[in-house]
Amino acid sequence: MHLSLASNGFSDALVILGAAGLVIPAFARFRISPVIGFILVGLLVGPAGLGALVPQAPWLYYITISDPESIEPFAEFGIILLLFSIGLELSFKRLWAMRRLVFGVGAAELFGSALFIAVALQFFGQSWAAAIGLGLALSLSSTALVLPIAGTERAAGKAAFAMLLFEDVALVPIIFLLGALGPAASDEGWVGLADIALTGSISVVCLYIAGRFILPRLFGQAARAKNPELFLAASLLVVIVASLVTSAAGLSPIVGALLAGLLIAETEYHSEVEVMTAPFRGLALGVFLITVGMRLDWRYLAENGAMVTGAIVGVMLAKTIVTAALLRLSGARNSTAIETAVMMASPSETTLIVLGVATAALLIDPQTAAFWTAVTAIGLTITPLLAKAGQVIAREIEQRTGELPPEAEVGREGPGTVIIGFGRVGRTVADLLRAHGKTFVAVDANIESVTDARRAGYPMIFGDVSRAELVDRLNLGRADALILTMDEPVLTVRLTKRVRGWLPDLPIIARARDQDHAAELYKAGATDAVPETLESSLQLAEAVLVDLGVAMGPVIASIHEKRDEMRKGIQHAAGLDREPRIRRVRQSAAE
Repeated sequence: MHLSLASNGFSDALVILGAAGLVIPAFARFRISPVIGFILVGLLVGPAGLGALVPQAPWLYYITISDPESIEPFAEFGIILLLFSIGLELSFKRLWAMRRLVFGVGAAELFGSALFIAVALQFFGQSWAAAIGLGLALSLSSTALVLPIAGTERAAGKAAFAMLLFEDVALVPIIFLLGALGPAASDEGWVGLADIALTGSISVVCLYIAGRFILPRLFGQAARAKNPELFLAASLLVVIVASLVTSAAGLSPIVGALLAGLLIAETEYHSEVEVMTAPFRGLALGVFLITVGMRLDWRYLAENGAMVTGAIVGVMLAKTIVTAALLRLSGARNSTAIETAVMMASPSETTLIVLGVATAALLIDPQTAAFWTAVTAIGLTITPLLAKAGQVIAREIEQRTGELPPEAEVGREGPGTVIIGFGRVGRTVADLLRAHGKTFVAVDANIESVTDARRAGYPMIFGDVSRAELVDRLNLGRADALILTMDEPVLTVRLTKRVRGWLPDLPIIARARDQDHAAELYKAGATDAVPETLESSLQLAEAVLVDLGVAMGPVIASIHEKRDEMRKGIQHAAGLDREPRIRRVRQSAAE
């Protein structure tokens, strides 16, 4: 089959794939969420961006999206896969434990925000039916953007997930409710709502029963075949079937996707399924975000910028106030309540669906729908920024209210040992320093790691050591030693070289990725560089040889020989006049 660039579908697919190839690495390089990049790409290549210039410059056809509607099904599939992956990370036991948050706080948040917004809109002249429709639409928050940012492990992530889950379940009843409120509606709308509740419940129960019996056997057969393509096909088949069943029953397909993930999470194959489907999920979610960007119109925003900005601020304030108040009443900490509320303040991708339904039901006119579509698209664009702002505000609240110990201070007498990077390696080093009575200060650029560590009592500083001013704050001239455990090879070498340039006598012990990286660190001035793969591989080989029946003496001799070989290799590559200290101290040697 011959594919031509003149084909709209083929040309648009190339634009999307090219955008993914450029946006993800480019924004990752600057530590910016690719969410913003995809939305900006959609704005740039969409019909309101460069696409509007195609008649004047035909060559732009090849770098723009000419048929936005054709890619929307792929975007919807991305959201389905996202909910499926969330289900894989949960379990029915954990979901049951969250029932109070889901059906208590989640329901109160949705309808409380809707009521708040509806009252405000009626004050500005909307009819009560239109105000209800817009209130329900704008009270929804973005599952596709919030959950990947928040996760489901932290307190703020758990609260956000509970409320978003209720919103996803309530989406279809909201759609039927708006149809019943329309001027041309009859009692059939309310009857349809009751039918949806009954058939939806039956479909969920049937999927649960069938999944418990069928899925272990299905994935067992796929695993025995040892064919990755078959395993992937089985995974996608489960998602599609579950989504079709809930769609046929009148529920949202994302409910079926979430249920499919929950069912697979109860099997021993959930990790493999998650790995298999991750690339599809990321790409499809990127397509969705591009469609969001294509809904923005530069000219409309320029003409109505003040009104759009005011509407965004008003909606975010209303949702933040309601969400934070409900979470505080439910017992959440101040910091958790504020972080969750700010993160969920913007409208959702499902807001666009509800706006379309409200327009079709004649509750709102097309011009009003276009205005709130622009508000929603911009709100989605700033969601990552809101999440970051929520984290910063939460950290300030924790410090001021005493929920979190204050940031560690570096006195004039010096910080003791400075640990930069506080993942598993950094924490282990800190525990050993503490066990031997040595003072230390740890630095990390991940606010979650810093927050968790400070709650556990570790002296922590939040900051990015690539910034010179932070390194100057550490008072390294009076430090006992500098330990670098970051998993960033280039930054580790650069920081080692910089510190060694003005502190020639400071012991610098660095974590190296491999032998070549260790040699680079020695060249940069590290006192000791410890390759993380070296000792683990030698210990693994030792265990294997002993288990295979080789005598302990020859095994130890060969391990020492291999270690000496690696040591000399690093010494030669780094041009050292001494052998690097990479040997493992045995208990017998210590005694």
